[in-house]
Amino acid sequence: MSETLLPEPLRLLTTQADLQYHAASARGIFNPPAATGMGFWSINPYVGCAFGCAYCYARDTHRYTIERAGAVGERVTASMPPWLAFERRVLVKEHAGARVREALRSSRAPRAGDSLVIGSATDPYQPAERRFRVTRDVLEALAEVQRLSIVIITKSPLVTRDIGVLQRLARRNMVQVHLSLITVDRELARRLEPRAPTPEARLRAVRRLADAGLDVSVNCMPVLPGITDRPGMLEALVAQVAAAGARSLGACALRLRAASRRRYLPMVREQFPELTARYEQAYRHRVYASDSYRAGLQEYMDKLCAKYRLRTRTYRRDGEQEPSRAAANATGRTEESEEEISNTSTFVRQLSFF
Repeated sequence: MSETLLPEPLRLLTTQADLQYHAASARGIFNPPAATGMGFWSINPYVGCAFGCAYCYARDTHRYTIERAGAVGERVTASMPPWLAFERRVLVKEHAGARVREALRSSRAPRAGDSLVIGSATDPYQPAERRFRVTRDVLEALAEVQRLSIVIITKSPLVTRDIGVLQRLARRNMVQVHLSLITVDRELARRLEPRAPTPEARLRAVRRLADAGLDVSVNCMPVLPGITDRPGMLEALVAQVAAAGARSLGACALRLRAASRRRYLPMVREQFPELTARYEQAYRHRVYASDSYRAGLQEYMDKLCAKYRLRTRTYRRDGEQEPSRAAANATGRTEESEEEISNTSTFVRQLSFF
């Protein structure tokens, strides 16, 4: 009788330029609310993300997995700092679809009326998905579920590949796709999100999803103080999002936890040196921007969404989504609404985020 061999932990799957993809166990594929402190179940088909966005808040999730792997994890990262390993050593959850099906037959999965977010920590349609199709496998495994609220969060137009399966899911569940977009300025986006799809590609994806009858929204998250928060920039984004067919938009200001700080602040020093002192003061002892900044930003975004007839979404600090607010009964660019927005934009310009 032959011995059963366990798979090699974090074995190398493939290498592409400066990226390595490693296999990771998909045991416990669903993250329950009790484990995450969020008000929803979640699935992250990958650990780490090759898009390498400087502001990403999820870098600690990769470090935890590597540390749990002990010596094997150390060999995989080869003394690479955790913030860099997050975007250069991506872990692929093998057999994720099978694990979803197993969980659905047990009590370790969401039930009718629950919310499920796919991509709460890392992008489910990052470049690895073209090769490994883990997210597609997960969606196919969910085909028999009913009456869930399913949200897919991504900044990749690759999500349009799966329009057919998303439409099937939407017949029996509430399905939303949230495209992340923090600026429509292509050159600025490249400085902030060096490996992510262009804003134009994401807006085309919004249009394709909307034309397919899917509920598509945009996450303007995070708004970066002093960089992407100029009123004209925000209005250009909201206008193009609405024109592309999105139904709603959510916005929130940058938060900087320890792992994110080690990647983001050096980028500020290099790319936006005039903001360095303000950032170091603003985020030295806190994770979030000031209350006044966040309140002013939300007020401005609410008015812009009303102007362009988008619902607005807000998120509490615990990550739960507040109910969508319907757009105001805007009938166009009236003199009154323009004045209200102008007053708000002046307020935002005068805000200090430290």
